[in-house]
Amino acid sequence: MKLAADGVKKRLNSSFRNRRQIRKSARRENVANSRKMDKIAGLTEILKLDPKNSFARYGLAMELAGSGAVAEALAEFDTLLANDPDYTSGYFMAAQTLASAGRTQEAKERLKAGIDCASRKGNSHAVSEMQAMLDELEK
Repeated sequence: MKLAADGVKKRLNSSFRNRRQIRKSARRENVANSRKMDKIAGLTEILKLDPKNSFARYGLAMELAGSGAVAEALAEFDTLLANDPDYTSGYFMAAQTLASAGRTQEAKERLKAGIDCASRKGNSHAVSEMQAMLDELEK
């Protein structure tokens, strides 16, 4: 009898620990989501004050892409590149977002535009990264 009671006690303690771990994990996830939303809200506020702030626009697009809001992220990348066509990393990250959404042809077009931009600016590192991604997408 005592052995059975000990087994039940261990399972209950184990179950309690698992519930605690689940609650801790959920709290961490809520904090992370809250911080992400705070970043998005903060960047949105900056853009209300200065709509042509390329750095804030790029940051907002990246945060949106990271949270799975692909359409919104791509809209921000489009606005970024319309306002600042020399923002090289905008092309690359927009292409990555498009590729991860399965929009390969659009990603290729964005990469080609990014390669042109990086070449004009003399950014050979960006050219090589985008060319490598383009080559991979064309396989």
